[in-house]
Amino acid sequence: MRTQSRRRPRVTLAMAAAGTLLAPLLSGCWVGAGGSGSGGDSVNVLMVNNPQMVELQKLTASHFTKETGIKVNFTVLPENDVRDKISQDFANQAGQYDVATLSNYEIPIYARNGWLHEMDSYVAKDPEYDEKDVLKPMRQSLTGDDGKLYGQPFYGESSFLMYRKDVFEAKGLKMPAHPTWDQVADLAAKADGAKPGMKGICLRGLPGWGEIMAPLTTVVNTFGGTWFDKDWKARLTDPAFEKATSFYVDLVREHGESGAPQSGFAECLNNLTQGKVAMWYDATSAAGSLEAAKSPVKGKIGYAPAPVKETKSAGWLYTWAWGIQKASRNTDKAWKFVSWASGKEYEQLVGDTSGWSNVPAGKRASTYENPAYRAEAGAFQEMTREAIESARPNDPGVQPRPAPGIQFVGIPEFTDLGTKVSQEISAAIAGRQSVESALKKSQKLAEQISEEYEGR
Repeated sequence: MRTQSRRRPRVTLAMAAAGTLLAPLLSGCWVGAGGSGSGGDSVNVLMVNNPQMVELQKLTASHFTKETGIKVNFTVLPENDVRDKISQDFANQAGQYDVATLSNYEIPIYARNGWLHEMDSYVAKDPEYDEKDVLKPMRQSLTGDDGKLYGQPFYGESSFLMYRKDVFEAKGLKMPAHPTWDQVADLAAKADGAKPGMKGICLRGLPGWGEIMAPLTTVVNTFGGTWFDKDWKARLTDPAFEKATSFYVDLVREHGESGAPQSGFAECLNNLTQGKVAMWYDATSAAGSLEAAKSPVKGKIGYAPAPVKETKSAGWLYTWAWGIQKASRNTDKAWKFVSWASGKEYEQLVGDTSGWSNVPAGKRASTYENPAYRAEAGAFQEMTREAIESARPNDPGVQPRPAPGIQFVGIPEFTDLGTKVSQEISAAIAGRQSVESALKKSQKLAEQISEEYEGR
């Protein structure tokens, strides 16, 4: 039900005000609306430091710039930091960055607030981009309330379970074709200590609405819980939400990675790659790094669907996509970069230079029909596509939801709410408080949102 989140609530305005005050301090200079930006033959791109983006940065000058003459100035930051910086620049329409990596959470909200440049006009003039080749769930998730496209996916993902096949074989363990969370907990206990220093599983514990709350919310969904019911009543102290959170916290505390409260996507990727954990539940996009040519675990990883309890599926739907700031003075050149960075040509380039398992997939049907990709990414490509196409952002649990989203709630306030709740849950993982205490505090925070939305 998108209609209930179309209004522009207080938090959105507060975010813009905070951006006005903080942007000069964090960026080192202030750029007003229509300010310096890039201009000329360059575009400024602000993006997350995930491996696929780092690869893009390496290839841009020698290929995109060489072909177009357009220089790309990259600012690359960790996920939590890049989200803060993007919200400041785009909320104020400062124009310092022409393009930024945004997710399917932010893009509908940013479009609603008038912070993004629509892309339909560019797509219409660029038939080689082949918009229809983009997977339907990705297109839908990047469409605004007005039916226009406001983003193009760099890569798409769902979530699944990754595990060391060789470790399981040595321990006599078998991964079910469709595991439940109870089975995963049992396997984690049995795999714990399978090799010196190896823990049973890695689960994110790092605070952040896009860090720990992403996998944890999928667990909440399949355990029968929800952040809000269809009438916007906060439900964080309901038995199902508490049971799911206790399960997650106990699992990571008993059989999870060391330093769990500081472990996010990047840390868990390193842990599995370096042989420090036997399993990891997280984004399907991680598989490309695990199966890369120089990965020490290439060919050793098995993949299984997101674990479930009361639902048939539990995988999330997510995309890191490119958004063009409405205040950009360089939208034509920005589109040229976006169309190259999310197009077939770039995928072919990565496949030729870095191997097809490194291709930023999960967004184009043609990728999954490419024999070279299917051969090299055979271990995970089909499961990834199935997970993306079976994701149910409007109906991810056992009860109706008031807003779309699987691993998030699709309202502007969730960035603040999710981050604050994540800090409480991370503190429980660290042993500084009980899950019950963490959720009681979190419930009070969520009730403030309920007061905003109830009856609308």
